[in-house]
Amino acid sequence: MHYASRDVAIPADFLSLTAPPPDAQPVTISPVDWASSPLPEYNGLFAVVLENVLSPSECQALIELAESSVDVSRMNSTGDHNPWKPAMVNAGLGFEVLNSGYRNSDRIVWDHQEVVDRIWRRCLQGEAAEVLRKRLDVLDGDEKLGAWRRRGPKWTVEKQRWEFRRLNQRMRFLKYGAGQFFRQHCDGAFSEEVDGKVFKTFFTLHLYLNDSVAEAGESAELVGGATSFLSGDSSRRVDVNPKAGRVLIFQHRWLFHCGDDVVKGTKYTMRTDIMYELIRRKEKEEEKAAKDS
Repeated sequence: MHYASRDVAIPADFLSLTAPPPDAQPVTISPVDWASSPLPEYNGLFAVVLENVLSPSECQALIELAESSVDVSRMNSTGDHNPWKPAMVNAGLGFEVLNSGYRNSDRIVWDHQEVVDRIWRRCLQGEAAEVLRKRLDVLDGDEKLGAWRRRGPKWTVEKQRWEFRRLNQRMRFLKYGAGQFFRQHCDGAFSEEVDGKVFKTFFTLHLYLNDSVAEAGESAELVGGATSFLSGDSSRRVDVNPKAGRVLIFQHRWLFHCGDDVVKGTKYTMRTDIMYELIRRKEKEEEKAAKDS
């Protein structure tokens, strides 16, 4: 699906590593401990929470940049200059449909590789860098992430080697008002072939852009809106509540979740994915042989 955006000038010091804003705090990382949670069946599946990846002022600036990326004069001839439009649902084959019973938030889609590269560099600070690189740099024969393939009468998990390349340039900014939600689902993978190379996503990166009462107390306006990981029957849950600058990274496969109903206020988030390149076994064997020789 193609989305057109206006060119937006990104300040050189936006999301700087060397000159952070006064409200910046050190980045920390905490793996989700499934084994001791209400969802022990998810033990071994990857999900981590990073704090302070962006400061509150940077979150607000990012929202404003996203809004400025929309050419509202071309989108609607009726005089509606609201950059936020209803979020669609992927129907496959490059098509999207509106399904307000499944998701009913508003959305801005903005493709900008430099911005997501800066966000990723922010994630790779302090102890978070070691944790993320150790788990995410290479996916080699991981059955918890691999694709199902039919081999004769049986379905098996195809073991492949994938190497980290970048964050997906496509940022999906979401705005939820009171009564809005995203019902239960697992995130789908995006794949593409470019110049004979195969790329695919396996992990979601979810950036929260404002605070909730659950995290910041009564100084915040947002009530509800957690990302809730769920049991198969939705009777048990683990909530990750919105907090400005918080990043949630989790694998697409097998992690059933929802965007819980917003009770009061407005929730702002941005979602993108981690892109990997398929490394064909023959190529890797030739590389190894060349190094050994």
